[in-house]
Amino acid sequence: DLEPRAYVNTPTGLNFLLIGFQNADGALVQDLSLPVTDSRVNVDQAFIGYVRTLGLSGKSAKMGMLLPYAKLDASAYLDGDFRSRETDGLADPAFYFTINLIGAPALSVTEFSNYTQDTIIGFSFKLTAPLGEYDNDKLLNLGTNRWSFEPEIGISKRIGNLTLESAASVFLYSENDDFVNGMTRKQEPIYAVQVHAIYLFPKAIWASIGATYFTGGESSLDGVQKTDALENWRTGFTVVLPLTRHHSIKLFGHSGVATRTGTDYDALGIAWQYRWGRDF
Repeated sequence: DLEPRAYVNTPTGLNFLLIGFQNADGALVQDLSLPVTDSRVNVDQAFIGYVRTLGLSGKSAKMGMLLPYAKLDASAYLDGDFRSRETDGLADPAFYFTINLIGAPALSVTEFSNYTQDTIIGFSFKLTAPLGEYDNDKLLNLGTNRWSFEPEIGISKRIGNLTLESAASVFLYSENDDFVNGMTRKQEPIYAVQVHAIYLFPKAIWASIGATYFTGGESSLDGVQKTDALENWRTGFTVVLPLTRHHSIKLFGHSGVATRTGTDYDALGIAWQYRWGRDF
């Protein structure tokens, strides 16, 4: 994930509706012990999200969900034989909660006009549910057939029109007990850090550049350990263009810098956001 402004303070009682599209195109960097070569994966994903801001014990918080629908087109050579996979359907939905612990009090829209950010420290928790399209006869699927949990702690510091952010998280996974041919797949935690530099332009336009590094995640199949630990870098950008008080457009993209195993892809996306609430 590359998500700038995750811990920004926002007035309570607001609602955000997000509808967007993303294309991701790249390759799967495999465990070298596997006879898979020349892999190519293209995923078109449409998504809808909802966020609600609120106050808890005087601190600003938000909760939300993201529901993706995707189309997968992949190909590779397995032991020299060409294989392909095409499918579409629901991908795993995500639910999350964020609370700012320091530096971001819960404020109404009216009160927020007098607020200026300094340093914010926050905590978030993301849950991904195994509700996506899944076929246990296939190696590649839109759904993962397992639960994932992501606790994260982040810090945001504003200096004039520039905001610097960093966050550290860990991804925890339940086992997939219905992997290919009925095998059980387990995966060790993935540890990740991300950093962002965000600049606020006139008329509430903002842009960011960021990077993320993640490691760990070695997996096993029926108790047999694989040599597929991650040690990957990605970088990306985000630009948000307000159209009116209620409407804005978000442009974003990210790309792999270095990939040991896993997905090595380029992604571009666009989203429309509508926000509303009391006194807004």
